[in-house]
Amino acid sequence: MKLVWQILAVVLVGAVGGQSVTAAAGNPWLSLLLGGLTVALSVVVYRWVVGRTERRPVTELAWEGARGSLLRGLVIGVAMFGCVIANITFLGDYTVHGFGSPTGAIGLVGFMAGAAVTEELMFRGLLFRLVERGLGTYPALALSSVIFGAAHLLNKDATLLGAVAISLEAGGMLAAAYAATRSLWLPIGLHFGWNYAESGIFGTEVSGNGDVHGLLNASTSGSELLTGGEFGPEASVYAMLFGTLLTVAFLWLARRRGHIVPRQRVERVKALATLAR
Repeated sequence: MKLVWQILAVVLVGAVGGQSVTAAAGNPWLSLLLGGLTVALSVVVYRWVVGRTERRPVTELAWEGARGSLLRGLVIGVAMFGCVIANITFLGDYTVHGFGSPTGAIGLVGFMAGAAVTEELMFRGLLFRLVERGLGTYPALALSSVIFGAAHLLNKDATLLGAVAISLEAGGMLAAAYAATRSLWLPIGLHFGWNYAESGIFGTEVSGNGDVHGLLNASTSGSELLTGGEFGPEASVYAMLFGTLLTVAFLWLARRRGHIVPRQRVERVKALATLAR
């Protein structure tokens, strides 16, 4: 029942916020405002419902160190997508036609921020974290990644390749980033930085969501495997490669810090809980 309330609360705020921002797409300043409100309300609701149902401090959204974690995630996300677009450009498959829409890029800040926060709260804050309690870190990472990728099949220009790519590069990477830090702020910053660079800066499609209005008016061409096709560069082999490398790096850091939850520890916790009854 606790899990149901948590999921319902976060999903409801995310859905209402997402619809509001999408409806305001023609007004970048309103989109920015509504996106900011969605972020604030999502964080408040998550902290309240999780703290109340689990009766504990919500350490995964602690304010201490939040700014630094967000900034580090932002830098990693932008740098990662920069590496992807650099490789596609090297092959001559990314072309800049001129400048795009600065006001559109401003509006995308609100949209991408709202999406990054609500998706991280749902998929890493709830799904990954709670499954990890019962199955351990690695099964939770695999399961949450598959579900995260499958959720993107609902997008306008969704492809099976795109869903598989999202599972491999984003689902694993973001869950591993949470496991390494035990904070949602780093994956939130990483998620936002990646998505905003993809659309707001380089003007390419994000996860098959349709038209973009970024700082650059650009297009990709060539092999779908190398460029991602209609789904966007997230479905490219380069994105999968860099995402996998970051996943391995974050998991290494998580293991070094003792943050990996192994199967035997889960079984021991269950045994102790049974004895305590």
